[in-house]
Amino acid sequence: MSEQNQTGKENGMNRRDLLKGFATLPVIGAFAYGAWRKRRQDHLRSHRLARELNMSTGDLEYTRYAHDGDVIRLGIIGYGIRGTQLMKAAGFVQPETILEWKDAAAKDSRDHRYEDFLGQDDLNVVVNGVCDLFDVHAERALAAASNVGREGPDGTMEKPAKRYRNYRELLAAKDIDAVIIATPDHWHARMAIDAARAGKHIYVEKGLARRVEEVFAIRDAVRESNVIFQLGHQGRQTESYIKAREAVEKNLLGPINLIEVCTNRNTPNGAWVYDIHPDANSRSVDWNQFEEPCEVKHPFSAERFFRWRCWWDYGTGLSGDLLTHEYDAINQILGMGIPESAVSSGGVYFYERPEHYVNEVREVPDVWNATFEYPRLNLSLLYSATLANNRDRGKVIMGHDASMELGNSIRIYACQESTRYKEQIANGLIRTDLPIYTYIPGRKNVDAVTTPTEQYFADRGLLYTYRGGRRMDTTHLHIAEWLEGIRQGKQPSCNIDQAFEEGITAAMATIAYREDRKVFWDSEKQQVV
Repeated sequence: MSEQNQTGKENGMNRRDLLKGFATLPVIGAFAYGAWRKRRQDHLRSHRLARELNMSTGDLEYTRYAHDGDVIRLGIIGYGIRGTQLMKAAGFVQPETILEWKDAAAKDSRDHRYEDFLGQDDLNVVVNGVCDLFDVHAERALAAASNVGREGPDGTMEKPAKRYRNYRELLAAKDIDAVIIATPDHWHARMAIDAARAGKHIYVEKGLARRVEEVFAIRDAVRESNVIFQLGHQGRQTESYIKAREAVEKNLLGPINLIEVCTNRNTPNGAWVYDIHPDANSRSVDWNQFEEPCEVKHPFSAERFFRWRCWWDYGTGLSGDLLTHEYDAINQILGMGIPESAVSSGGVYFYERPEHYVNEVREVPDVWNATFEYPRLNLSLLYSATLANNRDRGKVIMGHDASMELGNSIRIYACQESTRYKEQIANGLIRTDLPIYTYIPGRKNVDAVTTPTEQYFADRGLLYTYRGGRRMDTTHLHIAEWLEGIRQGKQPSCNIDQAFEEGITAAMATIAYREDRKVFWDSEKQQVV
């Protein structure tokens, strides 16, 4: 008996019964039966295909991280844009921000920011020290650290944390166990190394470092100190990436040969032309300390202080800031490691215009391309970016049998010339214009993303993900994983070994651009040449 007829009998109705029922509606009945038959065929086709692909079903379940035991005492170094987000992920937000969220939720029921924040796990941490070179930011960090009740200005505030004007004093404090480093890139290496030597556990934002020698120095310091280290790639928590790894492991794509990833943004903020705070001046900003790691010193510049990513003195450009997100996503899926070679090109093609800067022309490209070769894996990784166009291009992993489009969701399309799917394509089980596999985590939820910037990061799985169908902040999960590693003495997902691979890869691409040459990684000698 056919599967179709068997199913019909199980449901108490067969094809003949359906025809009799539809016969009472002469014309409409024929259409109705045709529609039913197509839906049934589609269902059977999907069922057979699901068995063929053998992918796990359902969303990832949420297992609460182990936050029992002693309170972990944190220090925060840097409370700018990212530092504010990291403190929120740890459970600390300024009272004024809470009030703004409450007011916004009262006006728009789709605004769930305060609800989502209250839904975060209590990570069993306190913030005992903050350090920022801008007085306004430092005061805001102190207010957030005191707001343990997650309330507005009328809530009860705890004893404020101590403000440190130099990070070295914070690292020397005996009431701090671990530090979150969210400073401009030119401080990452020095602070991470000093923190490791001080025995403090480390969460540091990407890009890891500006130069190759700094990447090695951080790795050595962390390994020698035995502290728990996490690099700030919250995409490690993204559910679709975990599913993508399963698809690769089950060989749904066949031999992978080409990967394309990208960054497209089209706002001044997306191009690092951030707002300059009106209270920033040579008295409220410790400019000399900000420029301490710089080989060439500059007179005070509020533009450089807030838009530091636009100059090589402080930033790592598209390579360290945005390529690293895309690279880390692919690296966690494929485990490809450091490329054998890198070339790159680009330039300042849009933001060289006078209206885009106050006093100084940026150095870091706004259009940039990089190619990484992996001969041992028989594949190439291509990255391209523009900060003056927001066309959505996403990530694509291409294999001989299928291609996977990847973001906050997954779609896999079979290739017309596939070997694995040849018979299924021939007999109509697979159509190459339709995905053979689709995964949309939390599909029952309607997401209210409030700004284009948030939408950009959400589409790349960097803003939120899902566990058990519940929407969760990826940065919160990443911080929580690091804290669990500290409590249990185990390595988190983006530990120093993963960070080393990212740091070397990004540095190779930057060298290739700035020196206009092809750069190689000698894996035996462990050096960039």
